[in-house]
Formats: sequence, structure tokens, C-alpha cells
Amino acid sequence: MPKYSTGGASGGGGGQTCELCGSTSDSLRSADVAGAELTVCPDCASSHDESPDRTPDEDQQRKQEAAQNTARALDQATGDSSHWEENGTDYERDQLPYLVTDYGERVVRARQEAGLQREELAEELGVDESDLLAVEQGRATQASVGGSVVAALEDRLDVELSDE
Repeated sequence: MPKYSTGGASGGGGGQTCELCGSTSDSLRSADVAGAELTVCPDCASSHDESPDRTPDEDQQRKQEAAQNTARALDQATGDSSHWEENGTDYERDQLPYLVTDYGERVVRARQEAGLQREELAEELGVDESDLLAVEQGRATQASVGGSVVAALEDRLDVELSDE
């Protein structure tokens, strides 16, 4: 695999620097991160390594840790975590399933084959057009789209979107 290193693996002092988080560590290792081979600390390796030799359980845990890290980063960037405290994540009531990699493209293709405009489909299903747009753009998780929207799209468009 080619290495697309940022060149930040060596630093002054006793250890080396993680190319993802910048922390100094004496136990760095190589990890496949979004197709690039980087030198990372153990914490980043457990969250970001996409090596093909992972077991399904390890991959599932990596996805959970990545989601937690993303939420933490958003909270730090905004300085506000009250939205999680007030509204919760709503996973129990309308849990979003794990989606296939190209779910957005599948929805667009199936909607177009059905001869529907986005606003027509949203109205027919009784969902927000912004939620449908988020699904089509592959942003269902970031937009907090509920699993009921995905289920309705699967049923109406006869397309498989969930990876379960």
C-alpha cells in the first residue's frame, strides 16, 4: 500500500507524533486510514484503522468509537452538548440501521426510475424533504434521519438500503 504520510511522525523529545491526533507516543504503528497508510497512536489505530484483517466485531467497535469521537468533536467545536442532554439521540424510538455504502446513490436511482421528483416522494411518504435530501446525499447519520424514513424508502422504492 502506498504511504500518503503527512510527514508528522517524527518529532522532538522521547517519542514520535501521531499523524492523526498529534499526540506523542513511543508505541506508534501503521494504520490504513481512508486509503492512506499513516503512523498513528494506539487510540487512533483502534478508532480509524481500516485494515482488511479486522473481524466484524472489531469493525463494529471501530464504527461506534468513530461515532463517539465525532459527537465529542462536535460538542467541543460548538462548546454545547445540551442538544444531546435535552433531546437525546432518539435511537430507541427510531433507530437508524447500518446502511450500505452507496445508499444515497441507490435512492436517487430508484426515485428517478420511479419517475418521482424529490418533493413528490417526500410528500407521498410524509417525510421532510430535507431528510430525503440528506439520505440521497449520503448524510443520513449526520442529519439525524430516523430509521422509519429509511424503511419507508425501502418499501416504496423497492430498494435495499440497510446493511443488516
